Amino acid sequence: PPTVEILTPDFQGDDGLLAEIARLPLDVFNHNLETPPRFYPTVRPQADYNRSLYVLKKIKEMAPAVITKSGIMVGFGEKDVEVFATLEDMRTAGVEMVTIGQYLRPSLKHLSVVEYVTPERFASYADFAEKAGFRKVASAPLVRSSFLAEELLFGKILINQEEGVTCQ
Repeated sequence: PPTVEILTPDFQGDDGLLAEIARLPLDVFNHNLETPPRFYPTVRPQADYNRSLYVLKKIKEMAPAVITKSGIMVGFGEKDVEVFATLEDMRTAGVEMVTIGQYLRPSLKHLSVVEYVTPERFASYADFAEKAGFRKVASAPLVRSSFLAEELLFGKILINQEEGVTCQ
């Protein structure tokens, strides 16, 4: 049978809208944090980190059977401790699946890449996330929130840090 994953905005934290979403026949609810909180004023000035965490937690409370998913990009100059704290915040909010990928500048109008994160650091993020209790983790430079979503959901994904992402 087909599965349904939606990627949503934060709906300004509106409980009524979240309740409507929670009533949908969803398999996966995805709302990306995008970055550790220190970078929100620059990377996501229209958003609020705590509101995003609230949305993820509230959906899990309203629809416990729905899998919650979130993702972040790295390469803005964040420290590993910030990435780990963000992952911990996600788990506290009930997030079960996480994606971690390299920020790549889509155009000259967008923020510059501060650093290209090494495959070893992506592996350390994945290791931390697994130990933190995430059911599914995808952490590699080319990972995106919807990248190989079905494979990640059904556990058919393999992350090879040197060659990228492959599926079995």
